[in-house]
Amino acid sequence: MKLPEKNEVRKPSKTLAGVTPIAVQVYPRKCKHGTCLFCPSLSVPQSYTPLSPATMRAKMLDYNPYRQVEARLKSFEVMHHPTDKIELIIMGGTFLDYPKKYQYNFIKSCYDALNNKKSKNLEQAKKLNETVGNRCVALCIETRPDVCSEKDILRMLELGCTRVELGVQAIDNKIYKKVNRRHKVKDVIEATKRLKNAGFKVGMHIMPGLPGSSIKKDLQMFRKLFSSDNFKPDQLKIYPCQVIKGAELEQLFKKGKYKPYTKEQLEILLVKMLKIIPEYCRVMRIMREIAPDYLIAGTIRIDIRRDIETELKKKGVKIKEIRFREIGFNTRDLKNKEKINQSLKLKIIKYKASGGDEYFLQIVNKDNILFGLLRLRINFDGSAFIRELHVYGKTLAIGEKDKDSYQHKGLGKQLMKKAEEISRKNKVKILRVISGVGVRQYYRKLGYKLEDSYMVKEC
Repeated sequence: MKLPEKNEVRKPSKTLAGVTPIAVQVYPRKCKHGTCLFCPSLSVPQSYTPLSPATMRAKMLDYNPYRQVEARLKSFEVMHHPTDKIELIIMGGTFLDYPKKYQYNFIKSCYDALNNKKSKNLEQAKKLNETVGNRCVALCIETRPDVCSEKDILRMLELGCTRVELGVQAIDNKIYKKVNRRHKVKDVIEATKRLKNAGFKVGMHIMPGLPGSSIKKDLQMFRKLFSSDNFKPDQLKIYPCQVIKGAELEQLFKKGKYKPYTKEQLEILLVKMLKIIPEYCRVMRIMREIAPDYLIAGTIRIDIRRDIETELKKKGVKIKEIRFREIGFNTRDLKNKEKINQSLKLKIIKYKASGGDEYFLQIVNKDNILFGLLRLRINFDGSAFIRELHVYGKTLAIGEKDKDSYQHKGLGKQLMKKAEEISRKNKVKILRVISGVGVRQYYRKLGYKLEDSYMVKEC
């Protein structure tokens, strides 16, 4: 790879959402429930292929978490990206099904790599990460809906987790049985509620085109995700079903018993889905990055999202989901930043989800371009949580100022002040923030203190 020039930022979109993402994979291990029909078994972490970029990096480093984080930090530094605000993403299967000792050691090693120092234990590593140069501002763990008990949640809090991605795929018990998913819709509903009640941000993986489904049924299920109070995810990853070498689905395809959606069918479906998604949800990704060597059938275009969004913008179609509206992606291709109206206002959406009241606070301009957001949840028992605070735009180093960035300009404080005001009106006594360990110092400056795994403040 040719090294970037002195002031050149290579792959700038990597950090346009305001954080620097580092994905780390666990060692290969079969799922306890067996293997889903669509999932390949190729001696690498479950559901991945040997040529997936993250897998190749992890395998080359013997799946060592310390070395993986260290390598990604160096890579971002070479590309001239700041590494002050790290979002750590644990990939490779149901992490909570791994031995507990492995889980603690794995996460501790990730913190150790960020700290550039090996600590005696996890708590010491977390404490050190509060003030080092590479701070973990968010930590994401993937799990199945049936591996998300109250005990699992307490362990995730202890690890410093702030976001959980649930492998939902569909919300239909007949489809679950057909694809050997081995959990039910009620598990999705219960896991979602437990996570939100504990303050986590909840993402869901959705897989259109599964055996037993259809375009009509996929659209019905997708509408239900946002019309039913049982779901309403904060984030989505949309992974259309593909036939991958090494999956049981490959044999069904060869026998003519399964056929994936065509590119044209998928584009029409995705456009309809994007139009449904409300303002409080962010589509993290569309399409998985499957190497052509392992793709038997299904759309290979991993950039299909860009094509669809470009066409929608040309037609003037307004998409409400978060990523489409983020300031960073809206300014990426503009030479003249003044084209973005900077007359900002605070906008609040209230909705019910999983037995609680959600307040989605966002700072937007007149074109509804998003500059910052906050998720406040008030549970039925009166407890309240700030589940996310995020200011978008080009990532800045801690304390850095930049006229072309919208971070470090007081937007976060403005959102926090309003959340506290809403909490007081709802007679909330204590407001809790689920905070990445690297953001604790920020909340301390706002009058919060660490209590158990949360930053808390009396209202």
